[in-house]
Amino acid sequence: MSDFSSALDLSTSGLRAQAKRLRHVSENIANADTPGYRRKTVSFQSVALGSGAVEAGPVKLSQGALHKVFDPNHPLADATGHFSGSNVDLLVEITDAREAQRSYEANLKMFDQSRQMSSALMELLRQ
Repeated sequence: MSDFSSALDLSTSGLRAQAKRLRHVSENIANADTPGYRRKTVSFQSVALGSGAVEAGPVKLSQGALHKVFDPNHPLADATGHFSGSNVDLLVEITDAREAQRSYEANLKMFDQSRQMSSALMELLRQ
C-alpha cells in the first residue's frame, strides 16, 4: 500500500509546484503593462534525495533589461519622453502557461490512476 501512497505524494507535489508556477505566470501576464515590473520565475527543487517529489523553489525576478517605452505624456517619462516598461514577453508567458498546464494535467492523471488502482485493490481484498 505504501507504493500507492508514494505515487499519490509524488503527483501531489507536482500539482502544487505547477500550481505555484501558473500563479506566477498569471501575475506576469497581468503586469505586462506595469512600468518597472520584472518578470517572476520559479524553479523546482527536489524535496528529498531519491524521492522524486518536487517543490517550487524561491521566486526570482528576471534581471533582463526593461523595455523603453516612448510616451512623453506619461507621468514617469523622463526628459526624452521615455520610461521603463516591464520585461515580460507575453509569448514566453503563454508558452510557460501551456507547459505548466500540461504538466499539471499529467500529474492529475497520475493521481487519478493511483487512486483508481488503490480502490480496485481494496475491492479485490474485500472479496
